This record gives sequence, structure tokens and C-alpha cells, in this order.
Amino acid sequence: MENSKKLEMIIGLPKEVKTKENRVALKPSDVEALFSVGHKVKVEKNAGYGAGYLDLEYEKAGARMVATAKEAYDADIVVKVKEPIEQEYPLLKEGSTIYTYLHLAASEETKELTKILLNKKITGIAYETVENKKGELPLLKPMSLIAGQLAIDYGARFLQTFQGGRGMLIGEVEGAELTQVVVLGGGNVGYGAAVKAAGTKAKVYLLDKNPKKVEQLKKEFKGINKLYHNVEILESSPELIREYVKKADLLVGAILLPGGKAPKIVTKEMIQGMKDGAVIVDVAIDQGGCTELSRPTTHEEPIYKEYGKTFCCITNMPGSVARTSTQALTKATFPYLLTLTNKGLKQALKDEGFAKGVNTYKGHITYYAVAEDLGMEDKYKKLEELL
Repeated sequence: MENSKKLEMIIGLPKEVKTKENRVALKPSDVEALFSVGHKVKVEKNAGYGAGYLDLEYEKAGARMVATAKEAYDADIVVKVKEPIEQEYPLLKEGSTIYTYLHLAASEETKELTKILLNKKITGIAYETVENKKGELPLLKPMSLIAGQLAIDYGARFLQTFQGGRGMLIGEVEGAELTQVVVLGGGNVGYGAAVKAAGTKAKVYLLDKNPKKVEQLKKEFKGINKLYHNVEILESSPELIREYVKKADLLVGAILLPGGKAPKIVTKEMIQGMKDGAVIVDVAIDQGGCTELSRPTTHEEPIYKEYGKTFCCITNMPGSVARTSTQALTKATFPYLLTLTNKGLKQALKDEGFAKGVNTYKGHITYYAVAEDLGMEDKYKKLEELL
């Protein structure tokens, strides 16, 4: 109960169970900060192992180590990296709060998760829709920048001859043609991908439909003088997308609609017209993907082929660099969690940007784009009406 007394909350940190997901939502130093102000933290054993954080470090920080995910979920606030998957649904505790990447509009699976969150009246706070005062997405940004850079790494791997690609190096070699990298979307993913590819001296085309964003990106790349001549920044249109998709050796999908499904701006017909052995890395897959042929893949089975093109659509790409990702993620997410635990939910939600992170509350969807994309508008209610 929220009152004038000092709040004492139980925070649960379960081990991530999505395929090859090695990130963890709290570092030992974060646990220590929570413990030092009177909160209790339950950490599932080996939760931090994949990111290089040992159980002993969490114990020294004040955590109580628990043997099962069920015990970790028995908490006021559960902190995760990725949305709960089917095996975790029964563990979700009625009336609790979950703080994680939710991406509820992505698929039928997340639609099922949404229904469970509503039925159990769980407060679902999604990292990806929290905003700062500038209207930016500060909790999505670090993972987007990492995913953008990784998209080039994965693209380089699957362009190799023995991977069934075009046999091209993303780099500059005298006498050899430059690899053509086309990036759709100029947000953090697209920016990260363009910087990484341009740094290897590939020829990069970065397309965004927002003219203001295009001008901003041109200025930013001019500031990185050594990269500027490798990058062409264009205001996109359906015609231009068609033209540049056909040009691509590597196509990076970096489209974002906050909280909602990504638009399918690359059609099956466009994909058929691409070069044989071209690679498509669709980072927008967390929100359904931005091509008509995109479907989720995993770190264990990262690719599939369609019409002689290689698709890589890993839904948790930053999990492959778990320690870097954990550190970057928690730097962004932890200050909000500390406010939430110290002030309580209603006081924390006086921050309008943080309130935009609330996707479900008291049995309702509170983020309209989620309700609309799931066809569940009847379950939508403005958060301020429920508080």
C-alpha cells in the first residue's frame, strides 16, 4: 500500500528463458542499491551467469537467491529483459507489476500474453514505450543501437559464400566492388547500422520518410566526417524503397512505430526482385517485422531462405553480446525502477514519460497502439481514468 511511510518492496529477478537469451535485468550493483534502501530482492540462481555475473556477487549485494522461477515471480515487481513466454505465463502473479520489454503488439503469442496480463490485472510496464521529456525512447535506445550494429555483423556473416550468400565482404578492398548496404529507418537501429557499415567503408543508403529526420541525420553524419562520404541519406517513398531494395546486397529493416506493429514496407515482389544471395536482417521483427516474408528466428536457428535470399530475424539480437547489452540496458532502466520502488506506482507515474510505459493496468490496455494492433480496442482505457 502506498502511503507516507517508507516503502518496502519485494523485487523478483528471474532467469531469462527465451532461446539463447543471456542478458539479465539487474546487475549486482543494482541489487545492492535496492537492498541499501530497504527493499528485498529475490534472484533466481544463475540469472546473471550468461552476462558474467555470478550468484555469489548477487548474494554479497544483499539478494536472496532462490532455486526456481516461481519463487522469483512471487514478488511485488518482477524485472526482466524479454516478455514472458508461454512456460512463464502460469508464474505471473495476480496484481503484481512486470517491468520489461513487452512488445505486446508483435504476434498472436504476445496477444495471448496480453490477455493474461489483463485477466490477472497485472501492471505491465514496457521499456519500449517509456518516453523522456524530448519524446525520445530512452529505454529502447541502447538496445536499438546495439541491434543496429549487430545487424551489420550478422549480415557480414551470412553474405559469405559458405553461408549461401553473395560472397561479399562488408569492407573496402582495392579492385573489388563495394557492398551495397540499404538501411530502412533512421532511428537508433538505423543509425547504429549505418555508422557500423560506413565505418567498414561499405556503400550505405539510409532511408527515412521523415524529412526533418533526414536533415538531422545529414548533419550528424557530416559531423562524423570520415564516414560521411560512405553514406547517402534519402527521404524515402514507396518508389524509392522499391529501387533501393533491388540495389541491396544487405538490407537492414529498422522501422519503428512505438508500441505498434511495424508496417510491411517491403513486399514479397520486391524481395523476389533482389539479387540472389542477398541478405535481409529485419531488426523490426520484435514488432512483427517490416517485410512481408519476415518471421521470427532464434540464435540457435538464425536464418531461413526465401526466393534465394537469406533472412535473419532474431527477436533478441542483443542477447548475443549479453554483458555489453546488460550494462547498457540497466544504466537506462534502473533509475526508473529505483523511483518506482521508492515512491510507489502512483507517485512514479506522475512522470508523464514513464506513465507512457504502462501498457496494461487494472485489467485494461492503456497504450492505444497496442489495443489497435491487437484488435482489442474494447479493452482500451486511458491510464489517467484508472489511476
